[in-house]
Amino acid sequence: MKLQPPRNITAIVPYPPGKPLEELEREYGITGSIKLASNENSWGPSPKALEAISSALPGLHRYPDGSGYYLSAALADYLGVKPQEIVLGNGSNEVIEFLVKAFVRADDEVVTSHPSFLMYQKFVQVRGGTNIVIPLRDMTHDLAAITAAVTKRTRIIFLDNPNNPCGTIISKKRFDEFLRQLPERLIVVLDEAYVDFVEPAERIDVLSYIRQADGIPAVVALRTFSKAFGLAGLRVGFGLMHSEVAALLHRVRQPFNVNLLGQVGALAALADREHYHKTVSGTAGGKAWLSGKVEELGCKAYPSQTNFFLIDVRGDATRLYEALLRRGVIVRSMKAYGYPDFIRITVGTEPENRRFIGALAACLGDLGYVAST
Repeated sequence: MKLQPPRNITAIVPYPPGKPLEELEREYGITGSIKLASNENSWGPSPKALEAISSALPGLHRYPDGSGYYLSAALADYLGVKPQEIVLGNGSNEVIEFLVKAFVRADDEVVTSHPSFLMYQKFVQVRGGTNIVIPLRDMTHDLAAITAAVTKRTRIIFLDNPNNPCGTIISKKRFDEFLRQLPERLIVVLDEAYVDFVEPAERIDVLSYIRQADGIPAVVALRTFSKAFGLAGLRVGFGLMHSEVAALLHRVRQPFNVNLLGQVGALAALADREHYHKTVSGTAGGKAWLSGKVEELGCKAYPSQTNFFLIDVRGDATRLYEALLRRGVIVRSMKAYGYPDFIRITVGTEPENRRFIGALAACLGDLGYVAST
């Protein structure tokens, strides 16, 4: 072959997928491992969602509803918005792709932070745009530096709030001040994948900005069914935005982009408030318990408004990750994110959390990072 792909495509580093759990177990010769590495819902999906999905299986020979009518209507009722202010996606990352397709041309600029969700920058590269990347400051978005980075070529600003991997949030006051310093022509995207775990009083009122858009940039909020609703495997997300923005995204959206089982499962999960509250409250309690135990072991646990948090392990995080893996506990080393002494852990169920603490204590002692207990 004599392929001649464009430079913006060859420059992209593919998103690094993790190995399947079964393959990790085979490679390390372990069984019964627990996965606390990917910020998933440790309580699993709603039983009502599983029942609805099972009931929908005989209809797999039909295309899904191309408009997502029933799911959009249910979300509109749940959130107090209009269906025309919702865009469904194959995961919220697809809505990110829609935004970049609709508003970014070659040589346009998009501002993101680092570390943050890698896919913002990759979608911009596909379009031939330019990524302007601003380092976090004190583990949160440096809004002053982001404001200073805006030029006539800037089209979109992406802010994951809470931030992944740090779990920090932007205060309501800081966000309001930031928004009012920006040109009205921009789009400011708040990626709120973990908003369900944020204290309600600390959440930004995105709907007020979406509906009172005069004099400020257009605000888009991204949400997902992958975290608090436990449907990561179905890939269902959505964006909240002004109806004019939504209408433009529908121009670049492929038909049937959200599959049948995803729509059915998300609709049932949305209605199961008991399971949702079990996840949110269980996460809060587990996070508090884990943080205390981590501190007792001599590490530093960082506050987080998500279902995960960072831990300074006082030593090489990758070595600790590998030691934990041999004990069947899978976490995430933060070395690639610029934090070589940090791991990130997802809050699990009570048995998972206890197993992690036991394995952590043993591995810290084996490696000599802190005094063993």
